[in-house]
Amino acid sequence: MEEKAAEFLVHRRVLDEVRLEKVAQKGTRSTGPTAGERMKESLRCSGPRLKQTVLRWIPVLSWLPHYSFRENAIGDLISGCSVGLMHLPQGMAYALLASLRPVYGLYTSLYPVLVYFIFGTSRHISIGTFAVISIMVGSVTERLAPDSNFPLNGTNGTGAVDLDARDRFRVQVACSLTVLAGIFQILLGVVRFGFVVTYLSEPLVRGYTTGSACHVCVSQLKYLFGVTPGRFTGPLSLIYTLVDICRLLPQTKVPELVVSLVALSVLIVVKEINACYRRKLPLPLPIEIIVIAAATVITHFGGLTSKYNVDVVGEIPSGLKAPRAPDTTLFLQVIGDAFAVAIVGYAINISLGKTFALKHGYKVDSNQELVALGLSNAVGGFFHCYSVTSSLSRSLVQESTGGKTQVAGLISSVIVLVTILKIGSLFSDLPKLVWLVTFTSTILLNLDLGLAVSIAFSVLTLIFRTQLPRYSILGHVRGTDLYLDTDTYREAKEIPGIKIFRSSATINYTNAEMYLEALQEKSEIEMGKLLTAKKKRDAKLKREQKKEKAKSKAKKRRKPSQMADRKSSLDDLGGGRVNEAFQHCAATSNSDSEKGIPRASATHSVVLDVATTSFVDTVAVTTLKNIFRDFGEIDVEVYLAGCQGCVVEQLEAAGFFTESLPKSRLFVSVHDAVLHVLGTREPKDFVLDVCSTPM
Repeated sequence: MEEKAAEFLVHRRVLDEVRLEKVAQKGTRSTGPTAGERMKESLRCSGPRLKQTVLRWIPVLSWLPHYSFRENAIGDLISGCSVGLMHLPQGMAYALLASLRPVYGLYTSLYPVLVYFIFGTSRHISIGTFAVISIMVGSVTERLAPDSNFPLNGTNGTGAVDLDARDRFRVQVACSLTVLAGIFQILLGVVRFGFVVTYLSEPLVRGYTTGSACHVCVSQLKYLFGVTPGRFTGPLSLIYTLVDICRLLPQTKVPELVVSLVALSVLIVVKEINACYRRKLPLPLPIEIIVIAAATVITHFGGLTSKYNVDVVGEIPSGLKAPRAPDTTLFLQVIGDAFAVAIVGYAINISLGKTFALKHGYKVDSNQELVALGLSNAVGGFFHCYSVTSSLSRSLVQESTGGKTQVAGLISSVIVLVTILKIGSLFSDLPKLVWLVTFTSTILLNLDLGLAVSIAFSVLTLIFRTQLPRYSILGHVRGTDLYLDTDTYREAKEIPGIKIFRSSATINYTNAEMYLEALQEKSEIEMGKLLTAKKKRDAKLKREQKKEKAKSKAKKRRKPSQMADRKSSLDDLGGGRVNEAFQHCAATSNSDSEKGIPRASATHSVVLDVATTSFVDTVAVTTLKNIFRDFGEIDVEVYLAGCQGCVVEQLEAAGFFTESLPKSRLFVSVHDAVLHVLGTREPKDFVLDVCSTPM
């Protein structure tokens, strides 16, 4: 049956701006406290304020005292052990990318993780070494400490290099770069600069990551083939390096190539098995650490170094080194690189952190993440670590194996610590190329998110202007079909149960996340808490259903005599039969009706006024889809209003409209959407006044 279209007629005078201000009684928008008042308020000290400040800057104090061993301990233990095993091969391999000895990768997988445990706000990301950051650090260490600056015994022209002196200086460069990058991140976090990451769009991140992966692969080909190409810098350096490697292919060391191909084949096969059976396996097979252990044993007992001249890692010292202050004289030489590392590392970290936070219904503080990452780098630089960020592959394992908090990161640090103190020296016979093949296959098979390009300082002024759109809740002006900002117009009144939300700017990738956060804040609907509560109720309902089934089975197992007695008694009552399944369903239904989904203000509908949106990109479309999906899960209907024709065409091209999200959710004006909502609600306890204009 075709639904009859609603009709309405509005009779009002044409309103210009002057008459509009009179009708709606426009007031002066509050300017808020002055700078002096805000400064005075920030300096005011009290017990509750001090506690709030301490908990904000040291988040571990807010969640660790309430840590639930019953719910989280097992998952964190399994997750921590799994991530710890991944830290070992990745840390040693990525250290080679940074042109440092493998043990410094292990240090980098230890100290920064402990610092982030205290100051971080994400529960699922794994801090430590990362390929692209390692490459950025390696480019600086090789530029400031090239082999040509360290001739052996003061001789030139022989090609001999003093490796010990070179490696010591490269560690100084890496540590100075790391401390300076950490200082930049801390300062940016203190001045609330976390919003800058919103300008690194997902397509930009993925494209830059793919290019970086190509640089990673090409930089490791020389180890796989056992050749020594020239070092190129500047534009097209990747092409020059690849051409030089191809020129040197006739000089390939066959033993190293054979080991590379065998290790690569094993890694790819096992990783494909992990991918195919990820739902059946309790945790992924740690093939990286297995290959490393096997290669070390084979190399040591097979004599590959002496017989076939296979290059190995060499000595890995046991124990921890005493902290050492960075060389501040190097700061001026690495200041540009340090800022780039700071921005790139933060972009990767916050992208992963917010992804997991959205999935699990909690919030990540972008500015506190800057401070936490900065402290991880600054403190780590004193303990012979280089720059860190979160790793996608390790973070996915930490989340998928049951990790609930950063206690998993603490446990992974214990595994790394034991390796450094007792086990690290056993890997001295490990072939370098096995690490590199392990690392390369990890990059190629696990890379999903990556890093974005740095933002030029020249566009910051534009960013500040476009970053702060105005978000409003609209109310109806009595006697008109107008909907105005309730904070500006006193006669604009909210309609009970309906939230009308408007942004002053176009929705796109730069503000899509802020749009979602502002919608939840303005509508007073805490999405994360509501979804979490619903999941808990669903889980409780499943447990109750299982109990009812168990009781039903127990009743069926009663003795025949008892069942006969029961049947006789039922027959005496009239021959009726109890339908236990129906009783259970009825009980469940009553429980559901009594325990409805809690809402912040009994909101049943949300109207999004998108009249200011002139175009939508893929990120905006995804955000709108997520809004319809998430609000629908808590029984809040969402509608679009005022959508321009070109935007409708873009939504159609992007596949926005589906059977579950039809075009009937889109209205030509806010008034049409409101009338539709009021017409579908029963009982009609609210009547919209569009007849009498208060003049």
